[in-house]
Amino acid sequence: MAIQVGDKAPDFELKDNHGATVQLSDFRGSKNVILLFYPFAFTGVCTGELCEVRDNLPKFADRDTQVLAVSNDSIHTLRVFAEQEGLEYPLLSDFWPHGEVSRAYGVFAEDKGCAVRGTFVIDKEGVVRWTVVNALPDARDLGEYVKALDTL
Repeated sequence: MAIQVGDKAPDFELKDNHGATVQLSDFRGSKNVILLFYPFAFTGVCTGELCEVRDNLPKFADRDTQVLAVSNDSIHTLRVFAEQEGLEYPLLSDFWPHGEVSRAYGVFAEDKGCAVRGTFVIDKEGVVRWTVVNALPDARDLGEYVKALDTL
């Protein structure tokens, strides 16, 4: 079961596409976080969603928000994907232990070996304020989580 609104967001520590360690709690007290889980780099729906985020980064910066995108791909795959698509926000690797963070958020599809499309809006205190989980083929509506940020 996915983490629900009002729950404290589980802290995690993952490597980004540059090999740097990113910890969710590093943003506590300073930034809201949009945490996007997605199945795989280089796939059609995922690429479209992450490029839409790229094209709308000022909307998040204006709302004092850090975007973190998580997949079960390796950091090496994520580095090439980010370079190819011009993604300048952290792509985090939940590769090993495989899916540990995705499981903590309740969005790991055991039968597929990857995360589904889970979105979590986390406030500066580390509390989940909005969430939606979409099936693998169903793209998310960026406008919905921008609206959720406006309520913080």
